[in-house]
Amino acid sequence: MAVKKNVVLLGATGSIGESTLTVLRHAREELELIGIAGNTRGERLAEIAREFDVRHAAIADESTYRDCVEAGTFPGTCRLSCGTEGITELASLPEADIVLVASSGTAGLRPTLAAIEAGKDIALANKEILVLAGKFVTTAAKAHDVRLLPVDSEHNALFQCLEGRRPEDVSRLVLTASGGAFVDWPLEDLKQVAPEDALRHPNWSMGRKITIDSATMANKGLEMIEAHWLFDIAPGRIEVVLHRQSIIHSLVEMVDGSILAQLSPPCMTFAIQHVLRYPHRAPGVRETLDFKRIHRLDLEPVCPDRYPCLGLARHALEAGGVAPAVFNTANEVAVETFLENRLSFLEIPGVIERTLEGFDNFEPGTLDDVLDLEFSIRRKASELVKTYAWKKTS
Repeated sequence: MAVKKNVVLLGATGSIGESTLTVLRHAREELELIGIAGNTRGERLAEIAREFDVRHAAIADESTYRDCVEAGTFPGTCRLSCGTEGITELASLPEADIVLVASSGTAGLRPTLAAIEAGKDIALANKEILVLAGKFVTTAAKAHDVRLLPVDSEHNALFQCLEGRRPEDVSRLVLTASGGAFVDWPLEDLKQVAPEDALRHPNWSMGRKITIDSATMANKGLEMIEAHWLFDIAPGRIEVVLHRQSIIHSLVEMVDGSILAQLSPPCMTFAIQHVLRYPHRAPGVRETLDFKRIHRLDLEPVCPDRYPCLGLARHALEAGGVAPAVFNTANEVAVETFLENRLSFLEIPGVIERTLEGFDNFEPGTLDDVLDLEFSIRRKASELVKTYAWKKTS
């Protein structure tokens, strides 16, 4: 019988966090939520603390923290802390067994490293952590004998397919991509795309930024970079294929030509449950596939003209060094500006490409090298965005 695990959830109020809570509600005998962290949604975080009788919580935003303290929002049995220091302490709780990192951006990086140094297994749902600091995170995990368990459906699928396989028996990894909101739009029509169009994903319910990344396929580029670090496989052996139904989440080709695949409905609870219960299995919390209703499972090549961000991400991955960090941050700036209606959809890859061209690549010696560079990348990308915005309004 599986031993009960104590879970810390960073990013508890986001979409991955809410899916994690769904899993936890069905597994109270096996999984106990002992710590939660969020950014600005203090009242929602307090609701979670009350529902699960959580004893430790942390809020990243200082203003939200002060408001909650003054209003007495959290139950008296819950110890509330603030900022990166508070979240880092939360991630290192001695009684924690696994830390699920669902927070976005670089804010989760130092807490993740602290949890690794404290010997906690990491369930990873934050793309930036491996894209920006893959070599530092994976090196730390090996040094402290900690498992990095992927929560993203694609990497979780690869993890399941690779388990028990010898590295020398693996030929390539194949990530599947839905194609996003514009998979069938004529290329000419993409000039007129509005943010509300790009936010209509055909299969998944996700946050705003990742939904835009799906439409540009920048998310799949980030996933290639993540796969490189998670599975220690060369960039040239990682591929992407279009799969509109989002049921086959990834495939692994063996050296003998056999291909293994992992299938499940497009719902994050399947991957979350897998990593939280790992290495054990239990009945799921959502309905599984009904093959009486599934009539097609299509796999198609990706059109590079439709998804130039994917090619830019591959270039950054192959270049190594800080190039993946430049790609990630430039994309963040471009997407933010697009969502504010100050940049066209088709100008997103242009901002990324010109930002990549504007930096001399180097191999970072420390984590601070990457974090210090992030500000410069953001400033450069923001300056480039202004030139595009000026062209649009002139």
